[in-house]
Amino acid sequence: MGRVIATGICTIFVLSAFVGCLGNDGDSDGNNSSSTDPLENPIWEVGDWWLYTFVTPEFGEDSARLVVGNNSTEDSAWMLGISSEQEAQRHAVINHNPFLGRMAWENLSVFENGEPQPVFSFPFAVGNTWQFSLWGHSWDAEVTSTNSGFTSVQASSDTGGELIYTFDGYAGFLNVLTWIDSDSVERLRMQLNNYGNEFTGDVFFIRAIDLFDEKYEGFDGEAYDTFFDSGHPSDGDFNFLVWYLDVEIDSGSSQGTLSVKDHSGVTPLARAWGPSSTEKGSLGTIPSNSGEYSVTVTLNGGSSIIHLKMAGGLRTQWIL
Repeated sequence: MGRVIATGICTIFVLSAFVGCLGNDGDSDGNNSSSTDPLENPIWEVGDWWLYTFVTPEFGEDSARLVVGNNSTEDSAWMLGISSEQEAQRHAVINHNPFLGRMAWENLSVFENGEPQPVFSFPFAVGNTWQFSLWGHSWDAEVTSTNSGFTSVQASSDTGGELIYTFDGYAGFLNVLTWIDSDSVERLRMQLNNYGNEFTGDVFFIRAIDLFDEKYEGFDGEAYDTFFDSGHPSDGDFNFLVWYLDVEIDSGSSQGTLSVKDHSGVTPLARAWGPSSTEKGSLGTIPSNSGEYSVTVTLNGGSSIIHLKMAGGLRTQWIL
């Protein structure tokens, strides 16, 4: 990837982790899974769902309903998607939610680089320890408490970060998760708002590969970058590319432009902004055309910011 000018900023969020009993639309016993022991490995059903709020310093707050879209006996795994296609696209390009796609029956393990990672280790018992990898870090986890169906876990990483999370045994999934990096920045907070079963409607999952992520700021002039679309490493051409934009243009005479051009000369994404313009969390898709893409950005305004992310996506849909 070529790069001319790009810098990044990070907004500090104050740590706020909390646990509470939630209302639900589950069965008459208030249980979202067929397991009757909140310390045991829950057994999900297709149609089980959990509504979460996600907070990150880069992208703010969004909510998504995670739904069990399929039970893959071939992979011995559940397939977890989102009830909104736009939210599935958002989570594909922001890429902060590891609990999508395959989750193994055993320990509800999530997959990173094709390998199941036991973020949970059933049956829960105070003092139990284990290891897993997540977000590119190795973690040493320990159960610190179990109380009224809630199990609390603390994990430390090899790079100095910390994960604090609580599993709701009656909801059958996470109640709250907080990831704090080695600089004491809260990278992700994930909070359960509601849960239930027998979801009806469409469920979407986008298997994504990050292609581009640059933040342009603090200059007057033009910047050029490139990225390459070579398709998914194992599943062929992408169905589309997903883009995400955060833009803030200064007042006065400030302005900004962005264009993304594929190797055939087509410009599927172009934007222009005048003084005092903002475009926060804008999202969309463009066709996937295998080959090199060029990105051109112009800025006139010392504190103006244009942040562009691109990901290649393979789309799966279930109708429940």
